[in-house]
Amino acid sequence: MTDARLAGLAARLPNLRLLTDPADLEHYGRDWTRRWTPAPLAIALPGELAEVQGIVRWANEHGVALVPSGGRTGLSGGAVAATGELVLSLERMNRVLGFDAVDRTLTVQAGMTLHAVHEAAKEHALIYPVDFAARGSCSIGGNIATNAGGIRVIRYGNTREWIAGLTVVAGNGELLRLNRGLIKNSSGYDLRQLMIGSEGTLGVVVEATLRLTDPPPPSQVMLLALPGMDALMEVFALFRSRLTLQAFEFFTDAALRHVLAHGAQRAIDGEHPYYVVTEFDADEASQDAVLAAFEQGVERGWINDGVIAQSEAQAAALWRLREGITESLAPHKPYKNDISLRISALPLFLQEIQALLGREYPHFDVVWFGHIGDGNLHINVLRPENLSEGDFIKQCEQVTKLLADTLQRHGGSISAEHGIGLVKRAYLGSTRSEAEIALMRGVKQAFDPKGLLNPGKLFV
Repeated sequence: MTDARLAGLAARLPNLRLLTDPADLEHYGRDWTRRWTPAPLAIALPGELAEVQGIVRWANEHGVALVPSGGRTGLSGGAVAATGELVLSLERMNRVLGFDAVDRTLTVQAGMTLHAVHEAAKEHALIYPVDFAARGSCSIGGNIATNAGGIRVIRYGNTREWIAGLTVVAGNGELLRLNRGLIKNSSGYDLRQLMIGSEGTLGVVVEATLRLTDPPPPSQVMLLALPGMDALMEVFALFRSRLTLQAFEFFTDAALRHVLAHGAQRAIDGEHPYYVVTEFDADEASQDAVLAAFEQGVERGWINDGVIAQSEAQAAALWRLREGITESLAPHKPYKNDISLRISALPLFLQEIQALLGREYPHFDVVWFGHIGDGNLHINVLRPENLSEGDFIKQCEQVTKLLADTLQRHGGSISAEHGIGLVKRAYLGSTRSEAEIALMRGVKQAFDPKGLLNPGKLFV
């Protein structure tokens, strides 16, 4: 702790944990992108709200940039600290603060993992419905910062729909209590919603009041094998018309190969170019409906094969084929694109982008998967062993520019659920107009006058 500024911070907040060990700096200074060399000043781990305020006020006095940090499972460089920032990790602030049975809300600290929130809601026979594969390590604060979506968006929507109130420390250290759990509140601008998806650039989320809901009815999980990309939207429309869908996820044969090599078990024999995992409400009517939908899909040439889980263990095994993809690809250091379109725009876009990627990435292994039911696609390009990381990223960024242009023509977004961060800031203009970006910069200035909260993220 040789830096005089850190010594002053430690003296001001004697119970604050400060880490400066090189291993800690590396661990807390990066997210899942692994593209930047971590170089934070130190890691601050507050244990209470007042310490967060103290850190932010100290940062203003000394001009030290702050990087708010949750589980660091993001894929856009939003939690990277590579230029001497102080990482402000909320992982110690991970408690349930209260449950309201009448309002059916759960108030938690921002450092709680999504899995811990699920378990806390379950204790009251309710659920917090936002869910995705990183549930065990991602934090609620990080979910809020990126408006995380996941595998249940088709039924429940994004994080935004489930935030009843927020407690936030703004860029000047001021404490803001936003919306306070109200269902109706027409008293001006909804600053709570402004914070959601702001990637830690406007304030540090320290507490959140989450809306809970009833558990869904019993469900069934089904895996489908499809003959081609054109069949994806046809099958989605068919199943959505016959069943109450909870999830509808797709992945390619390339994704399947990687997840099988990572330990998952094959569920359908043969080779098929596309697969869908879908989950739907299970009742007496759905049994006949799903068989009728499956038979119609086969007759029309949209479905090659399928299997319905007969137990919870089989359902989990089918879901592993989809949820295990990201982990299976991690050793290959993929270049990731996380894009979003209106569902109605997907068919034409998919044709264009398949041709684009085939033309621009002829020698690369490109792995597709995603939330087709809400228009969100994940495109992962795997780096060949004989290509340096720098050259690989350079080639990928050239194609991302073409992808961004294509998205702009189709009215899509370069970021669906992982934020802009460092990775996508050069392409923000493909999703937002110059006027919008100017207003966003003005909002940033209002909440963070000295520009110390997560600088360099979101905007170039």
